[in-house]
Amino acid sequence: MTATTASNGTDDAHMRTQQSPLASQRAKESNTPAEENRKGKFGGYFTLGYKEGFSQWWANLPAATAEHTVLSYIPYLRKPPTHTQTGSAPPSTNGSTMSLNHSPDQEAVPVRTNSIVDPYGPRQWTSQLVKLSGKNRALNEFSVERMDEAHEQNLVMLHGYGAGLGFFYKNFEGLSRVPGWTVYALDLLGMGRSSRPPFRVNSKDRQKSISEAEDWFIDALEEWRVKKNIDRFTLLGHSLGGYMAVAYALKYPGHLNKLILASPVGIPEDPYAVNAAMPDPSDSTLTNEFSQDQEATTEQSNPNLPESAKTTGDNNNFLNARSKAQKSDHSDTPPSAPRKPLPKWLTYLWDANISPFSLVRWAGPLGPRFVSGWTSRRFSHLPPDEAQALHNYAYSLFKQRGSGEYALAYILAPGAFARSPLIRRIHGVGRQMIASNGSATSSVALAQQRRENGIPVVLMYGENDWMDIAGGYAAEQKINEEKERALQSATAEEQEHDRGAAKCLIIKKAGHHVYLDGWEEFNEVMRQEMMDVSGKER
Repeated sequence: MTATTASNGTDDAHMRTQQSPLASQRAKESNTPAEENRKGKFGGYFTLGYKEGFSQWWANLPAATAEHTVLSYIPYLRKPPTHTQTGSAPPSTNGSTMSLNHSPDQEAVPVRTNSIVDPYGPRQWTSQLVKLSGKNRALNEFSVERMDEAHEQNLVMLHGYGAGLGFFYKNFEGLSRVPGWTVYALDLLGMGRSSRPPFRVNSKDRQKSISEAEDWFIDALEEWRVKKNIDRFTLLGHSLGGYMAVAYALKYPGHLNKLILASPVGIPEDPYAVNAAMPDPSDSTLTNEFSQDQEATTEQSNPNLPESAKTTGDNNNFLNARSKAQKSDHSDTPPSAPRKPLPKWLTYLWDANISPFSLVRWAGPLGPRFVSGWTSRRFSHLPPDEAQALHNYAYSLFKQRGSGEYALAYILAPGAFARSPLIRRIHGVGRQMIASNGSATSSVALAQQRRENGIPVVLMYGENDWMDIAGGYAAEQKINEEKERALQSATAEEQEHDRGAAKCLIIKKAGHHVYLDGWEEFNEVMRQEMMDVSGKER
């Protein structure tokens, strides 16, 4: 499939008569005959009918076409560029990687929107595959560059577990309005439409195996930065992307001017995360990622949330999260034990790296129906055509051969608690030793080293987020306490130039996917943070 084929795929997708998962869910509420035929033990959860699911499985929509369709909903960009070097064909039955096509015919020509059709233009939109060293290592990149002005700042966006850059389709246009900024979104290595090399961890040591899993992603990000010749940038990460953003900041210091974590996973410390004894799934808020209906989430406010805590970080409690974080940080009392352990079969599947996407792939014709159990709720607040496009996009990614997804068992324990919690190390962000020229210090003499002067860290959560915001407030406290400690021994000049700080922000009427649920407010907050960087970096 060529880039032209991907464009045609958009028209086909818009004209498709297949009923969307959202429409299926609404049909259930009105008890249509179609719904009656699909009801069963799980009929109310998997909203896509058997016939519809089989049709989608049989059609085998390529990931490139699905991504192209989602990006076509970006305002002022009717025909987005879409390279077809990956994801242009159904998954192969042979090998373990997403095939790479190096033909120039598969590259996408950048699309430029002028100020006549684009009130915030002119802008250039680019889709490309950035090849890295080694075999089958490449990152899928989508970028928006403002034209006819100096390019001073860069924003890099990282998605969450198993997702792809297309999920940011509500943000590209709004964030690229800021003068002087270029916006990049990347698919993590082994996810989305990036290449999918075999994932391996060689070390038997627990901590080293965690580091290997983290390095698999962040080493690719650093190599991408070097290839793009980007010195400093603002890094935004959602969920697992937020976890990796912190790991990157600690391993590759000196290159970030701001770190923004959108509902990051892995901050709180749970003493049971490294053992078999964990909360039952019904006791874990992780289940809300699959059961929470976003139509209700985006229409309802949390009655326990103070107005002053929304959008602005302050000393007010969000569901007492800040006070809980402070209390747990200073208390010697061990946390109470969970009520009951996870089922042994679930722990076995997790530790055996049987991912949710493995189940989708094994399900064959039932795969789209299984995915609809998530997408029909996750995207229920969106217009039906957009919800359908995102469902197709999600399934097209989930069915790809496994790669980066297998890192999850090394990074998180069952229940989504980190095996190496970020709360133990996030205070080191912006406080690492670097060379005098700003590079890493691995081969630099101690006399030539200096310590980073801090970087701003912003933590964002949804008003109805299932992620534990108490961890965010605890991280905010840790970072600010580290700044106070660092300034005690700093010179007057170092104190003047110190930029370290942290704050927690709440996005109203949003859940875990804050960038999508509350995209308008999210974009506005992001623009303010970007303009703050522009002002301080001059």
